[in-house]
Amino acid sequence: MSGVDQSRTPKRGFVLLGLLSLLWGVNFPAMKLVLNEMSPWTFRAVCLSTAGLGLLLISRLSGQSISFPKQNLKTVIGAALFNITGWHLAAAYGISLMHSSRAVIIGYTMPVWASVLAVWLLNERLDARRVAGLLLGVAGLAFLLGPQITQVGESPLGVVFMLVAAGCWAMGSVLIKRGPWYMPMSAVTGWMFLIGGIPIFVGALIQDRWADVLHLSPRGLAALVFVILLPTLFCHWAYYKVVTLFPVTLAAIGTLAIPVVGIVTSALLLKETLEWNEIVAMLLIVSALSLVLIHPGSRRS
Repeated sequence: MSGVDQSRTPKRGFVLLGLLSLLWGVNFPAMKLVLNEMSPWTFRAVCLSTAGLGLLLISRLSGQSISFPKQNLKTVIGAALFNITGWHLAAAYGISLMHSSRAVIIGYTMPVWASVLAVWLLNERLDARRVAGLLLGVAGLAFLLGPQITQVGESPLGVVFMLVAAGCWAMGSVLIKRGPWYMPMSAVTGWMFLIGGIPIFVGALIQDRWADVLHLSPRGLAALVFVILLPTLFCHWAYYKVVTLFPVTLAAIGTLAIPVVGIVTSALLLKETLEWNEIVAMLLIVSALSLVLIHPGSRRS
């Protein structure tokens, strides 16, 4: 299948990708607002514990089982360490050390690493359309980053953290796809938050910065509530659901719209400048998504 055959793919997969692009894009400037008032460890500990317990409660109230099958123990631990511990902690530090718009660009090189890992570990096929879409997406990210490359060099540690975060997210996505899962995805996500959050909870306790939550400004508190409910709780469940519906490569490429939303919302909310190269990058990324996610009419059944 060269593109995504919409006659066979549930429409909810495309709806979830659209919501992910919007909400995870807005998440980056929202995180920046909170991290101006909280340490990364405390911020992530609050988000993961609240969202994890919330997802398990939702699963329970909806009549789904939240029991932990032994068959999924190793997979959940592995996915949690990469998707939750690695991504959340590395991204939080990366964003705190550099411009949020630059951080989002580097973080969303994830499709590159996910594509390589999916071919290696899942035997997924990279056909011409997927390769072309990936190259267009990477070109778009390059246009976003190009004029700011000297500023990125001023925050080398932030760049390292964001690259580590991207790699962790890619590996975690592959592990989620490998499955198989013997419990609902909402329960899987909730347990991943709680298990993957253990090292972060310990780090937050050692740093003893929990009092930051009590001293948040109204703007910071609103941003924190938003990050917990939508980008953390809902979007993580939605992304893992998309990975089960699509090949990992396609699901990863589908996230390329997120940096576009992140750049625009950073410009609006944080007064960060929107340049010409970002417009060109948007066109390239939209072209990449159209190429990969929209199946040609001549090939559809």
